Amino acid sequence: MNREKMLIRLSAVQFAMWEMRVYLDTHNGCPEAHKLYEKYTAEYKVLKKEFEEKFGPITLGENNSDEWLKDPWPWDNDC
Repeated sequence: MNREKMLIRLSAVQFAMWEMRVYLDTHNGCPEAHKLYEKYTAEYKVLKKEFEEKFGPITLGENNSDEWLKDPWPWDNDC
C-alpha cells in the first residue's frame, strides 16, 4: 500500500475508533460496541506501526524527535 492509501485507511480506522468511543460514552453497557472499539483500536495500532516503519512518525513526540531530519526531503524526490 502506498503512503496516501495508507493514510486514508489509517484515518478511516481512527475515525471509527473515535466514533465508537463517543458512542460508548452514552452506551457503556453495550458489549457489541466494546468489541468494535477494541477491534478498531487494535487495527489502528497495527496500521500506525506499519505506517511509521515505512514512512516515519505521524505525530510529534512519539518517536525520536529528530526523525524528520532524515532523507529524503520533499524537494529531493523525483517529480
